[in-house]
Amino acid sequence: MNQFQFVATIAEREVLRYTPAGIPIVSARLLHVSQQTEAKIDRRVEFEIAAVAAGEISGRFHNADLGGTYRFSGFLSRKSRNSKSLVFHVSDFEAVNQHSDIDTGA
Repeated sequence: MNQFQFVATIAEREVLRYTPAGIPIVSARLLHVSQQTEAKIDRRVEFEIAAVAAGEISGRFHNADLGGTYRFSGFLSRKSRNSKSLVFHVSDFEAVNQHSDIDTGA
């Protein structure tokens, strides 16, 4: 199963565009920062990931606040068939309360 959920800030976002098949799509960079526990040791986790929202979700994603914090759900896939780079495909997202959700890494 390939499901990925995390809280992140929309760090960068491109303009809404359309694929050759006419599907609306928006590319972005998401920034995650949290505190996680591994082997009973707390560690700060930070990463930036390329993301894409296609189809119906793209309009809502395009209108979301740049710099806003959201809980994202989706899946990971290669950027292209021959690429080793991963891209997060957004299937849903919702605004979160920054102070309660980010500190716990929820």
